[in-house]
Order: sequence, then structure tokens, then C-alpha cells
Amino acid sequence: MQIDKDQIISFLQERGDEAHASQAREELPSQVDTEKDADLLAKLGIDPSELLGGLGGGLGDKLGL
Repeated sequence: MQIDKDQIISFLQERGDEAHASQAREELPSQVDTEKDADLLAKLGIDPSELLGGLGGGLGDKLGL
């Protein structure tokens, strides 16, 4: 699944992780593929299932998933 970099940055900021949000600004492509970029997401402390709402409060709700 493709997710906009800004949405990931917002996700990190909402959970109070400004250090990883800053790192995401520098390292992530503008469109993040949750499968292809799984290693980058892991470096930021993100499990792709979190982004998709698998653990609740993820981007899945905001993306309409």
C-alpha cells in the first residue's frame, strides 16, 4: 500500500516521536510503499500494521481503510 510521507510524519508526531518524525522527513520517499519500504519504516520504529490501523489509532482510519 502507498502512503504519503506527510501522513507518516503526522503519525509519528501524534505519538510524540519527534526524533523519528524528523528522520522520516529526511529519509522517506514522498510516497512510501509499506511492503517495499518496510525496512525504512522499521528504522523509524513503525510496524506497517500500525499505519494500516491494525493496532488501532493508525492511519487506516484516516485513509478510510
